[in-house]
Amino acid sequence: MQQKNNSKRTTMWICTTAMFMALNVAMSSFGVPVPGGHLYMNDIIICLAAIILDPFAAFMVGGVGAFLGDFFFYPTPMFVSLVTHGLQAVVISVFSHPIISSGIGVFIGAIIMVVGYSLGRAFIYSTPEYAILKLPYQILQAVVGAVLGMIICWKCGIYKLYNKMMSNYHG
Repeated sequence: MQQKNNSKRTTMWICTTAMFMALNVAMSSFGVPVPGGHLYMNDIIICLAAIILDPFAAFMVGGVGAFLGDFFFYPTPMFVSLVTHGLQAVVISVFSHPIISSGIGVFIGAIIMVVGYSLGRAFIYSTPEYAILKLPYQILQAVVGAVLGMIICWKCGIYKLYNKMMSNYHG
């Protein structure tokens, strides 16, 4: 019986990780227009998934999901997304277990995202000025992603729902 429960738990883990990756790719495909650029909502999914999932699954959702989103829709920064969002998701996941420190993890993850993308833009586009120009939008995206990810996770009960679903498969 234990083997059957572990198999179901593994299947649920794979499906949940894949679902969040697909959401990340989908949210990478369009942005909300703001003066001077676009605000992408995939940070919400990355923060939400990283709080809920283990570090490896968080990396898959954050890093690989953002990489695929860029690969399909805007390939220039895809490796920057892989490293930056992957590291962001792992840090959030590590800090979010125990639950009480998820806010710290999301804050550090937001800093990683802003710094990573700023350095990545400066490298890819060979101009630090472009990175500085986009810095306010990176900060806005990080804040929106962190705040909405936390709200959806805690206030909407997604964390409790996920843990309840996964506890049904413990032996």
